[in-house]
Amino acid sequence: MYSPLRSLFIGFLFTLCMCVSAQTRLTVSDKQNWTKSELSPYVGQTVQMTDDWYICSNNGVYTIAPRRIFSPTNQTLPLSAEYNRLLALNSTGAVVLDGVSGYHRTGERLRNLVVTVNLIGSLTFKSGQWVGNSRNDLLQGYSRSDIDRKGSHTLLVCAANLRYYLVENLGTGYGPYNHSEHQAQRKKVSQALAKINADIYGLVEIEMGQSALQEIASDLTQLTGRTFSYIDDGLPSNGSYTKSGYVYCVQTVNPYGKLHTVNMGVHNRKQFQGFEQRASGEHFVLSINHFKAKSGNGSGDNADQGDGQGSFNADRLREAKAVLNGYEYYRDLIMDQDVLIMGDLNAYAKEDPIRALTDYGMTDLHRYFHADSSYSYTYGSEAGYLDHALCSGTMLPQVTGMCAYHVNSDEREVYAYNRSSNDGTMFRYSDHDPILVGLRLSATASSEADIVCDPDMLFKDGYLSVEKATGGYLRVYDQQGRPVWENTILTDTFTLPISQWKSGVYVIHLYVNGKVLHRKILVL
Repeated sequence: MYSPLRSLFIGFLFTLCMCVSAQTRLTVSDKQNWTKSELSPYVGQTVQMTDDWYICSNNGVYTIAPRRIFSPTNQTLPLSAEYNRLLALNSTGAVVLDGVSGYHRTGERLRNLVVTVNLIGSLTFKSGQWVGNSRNDLLQGYSRSDIDRKGSHTLLVCAANLRYYLVENLGTGYGPYNHSEHQAQRKKVSQALAKINADIYGLVEIEMGQSALQEIASDLTQLTGRTFSYIDDGLPSNGSYTKSGYVYCVQTVNPYGKLHTVNMGVHNRKQFQGFEQRASGEHFVLSINHFKAKSGNGSGDNADQGDGQGSFNADRLREAKAVLNGYEYYRDLIMDQDVLIMGDLNAYAKEDPIRALTDYGMTDLHRYFHADSSYSYTYGSEAGYLDHALCSGTMLPQVTGMCAYHVNSDEREVYAYNRSSNDGTMFRYSDHDPILVGLRLSATASSEADIVCDPDMLFKDGYLSVEKATGGYLRVYDQQGRPVWENTILTDTFTLPISQWKSGVYVIHLYVNGKVLHRKILVL
């Protein structure tokens, strides 16, 4: 039966469906080169984003971008053409997003995002799904797949900046002001370290003397059900000064050799200690370090050179060289070349101190396992890693994987132990993320110097060709650092078609016989 009212209602629904289906959709074709000026045609419109968008900063105001924004010197050489390009892109890469309810961490992604474009730098949230990197994700623990990329680990090593962990010398202007603040800090730190449940912890920004190390070892013993001890360096507690130190599980490892300290620059912050795995009898050296910070006004060669490396870069470079000298001394002392160098080096991946280590032959494990996507620290809207894990050529075949556990860098400062919004959780126990490295120690691991194979990677006619790499492992990352293809190389000549890949920059990693080859390609 015909009804005018029913016809009007059906017409309204049809019009509504047409409006929804006709909603403007925006696909970002080149995330690496995207700037907010590309929103100008959409001002005043409601737009659905077809890509995931990242939260880049959340310190009271949310900013988002279709890519994670990285510190230029984490990705490129200081003052290079690429450095200058990234510097310019970063300045226009993020836009303000208002209308968001609840709390979200930096690095969370928005999927099926619908926004109103108010201005080219201002969006209003309408709808979308939050995916990845939430507190709930982190409460499940660190990524086992990252730690076990090259087989199951039998030892777990953690390097952690504890942000002035003080027990005795309170109220000095650094770290906890009083006993109540110390207990709040202790609760956060102990929860986080127990969640990680490593076999060895290399700790920086921890109080001089033994009380702080003893307290952490005791807390780990209570919370994990395993027994922990610490390396006693014999030093007394001395004001608010902090050092680097070691805590370890006595059921899985023993100290091997004596502690060796390199006191170039700030004292007691560059340490070497051997450890023996009880189950296998194999041993290695863990060097835990804390280099001079970027803050402050240096003079002479320590003045800020305006190249993105900040003040005191010359001191950090001298510290890196001192660590290498310390490695050579300690290697010969205990007759073991296997070294893992970790800690807060206060330098991003492409800065002079880190290049001194990699030029020597140390492998940057962030880059080895995660291409350009790794980070442990955020400043403003930019991410990068100041907290490092590097290893010698003989150590590399014994590393199963590594990751940064993002319990700190993606959190707002208001959740720190000494802030009013402290919620008592492990999150934001520091401003640096802990770094985790999985190990499977072996007496038969070979050095890169022993490698006879000289693999090649060639790009021609839409194909990637890999030669002389049988048994190696090939991994391809997209420009967001996500693996898009990976497999074992089973033939002496292997080809992979790349002409059908989506346009953009890709990072190619080839792991073979303990060495790694890196290439970047642009697919058009």
